[in-house]
Amino acid sequence: MVLYPLYFVLIASISDPDLVNTGKVVLIPKKITFMGYVRVFQDGEILTGYRNTIFYAITGTLINLFMTLTSAFVLSKKRLRGRTFFTFLFAFTMFFSGGLIPTYLLIKKLGMLNKIWALLIPNAVSMYNIVVARTFFANSVPVEIEESAMIDGCNTTYTFVKIVLPLSKALIAVLALFYGIGHWNSFFDALIYITNRKLYPLQLILREILIQNELKTAMMDVMAVGDDVISMQMKIASMIKYSVIIVSSLPVLIIYPFLQKYFTQGIMLGALKG
Repeated sequence: MVLYPLYFVLIASISDPDLVNTGKVVLIPKKITFMGYVRVFQDGEILTGYRNTIFYAITGTLINLFMTLTSAFVLSKKRLRGRTFFTFLFAFTMFFSGGLIPTYLLIKKLGMLNKIWALLIPNAVSMYNIVVARTFFANSVPVEIEESAMIDGCNTTYTFVKIVLPLSKALIAVLALFYGIGHWNSFFDALIYITNRKLYPLQLILREILIQNELKTAMMDVMAVGDDVISMQMKIASMIKYSVIIVSSLPVLIIYPFLQKYFTQGIMLGALKG
């Protein structure tokens, strides 16, 4: 039952919209048509959007993981001087932010408008994920192992890379899933900071396709075009709506089963001891 909404969207995207709207499509697609997908992929910017989104998701996730894991590891050490102050400083950002306009002015001042960094740097780290990672490091990685490594001559960086990270695969997998999906679904930052269409992520291009079809239907209604033409345009708009959901979700659905076991394990470790 959990998967049924997604399954319904899939069969609705290839079924006759009239049958979908009248509730006659429940378990199997009827009057199969791929018109929605044809219209979506007729837009030449779809592949550009896919390429950009994959780049943003991979690069952004790597930056997120580096910032989160290093910050959380340092904050998990009781020997860190000013640990309480730095923890408060990080936690402060969970409750108070600069707001949209000051953030926009800051991005502009830093010269990141219309650059890929505007989508990667401002959200480089999440305090919530730092808390999860810090709790994991403090409770799930034995201090004795780190002390043994130190006695053998390892410094903090070598211990973190060679000892701690290999023991934290579940944590890394769940953080990568959180951050990766966040980057994949993100479109608002691009809407605010990016005007160069060559840098548009997939979600922003799909959003434009949806809006354009809705506007086209509305204009036909105003121009008193024949009912048959308006009805066909509404059918196409409905098929595009479902097709866009599948096109935007498919890569995440393919990757998720491989990370599911790590997802359950990692999130429970962070939650129960948090």
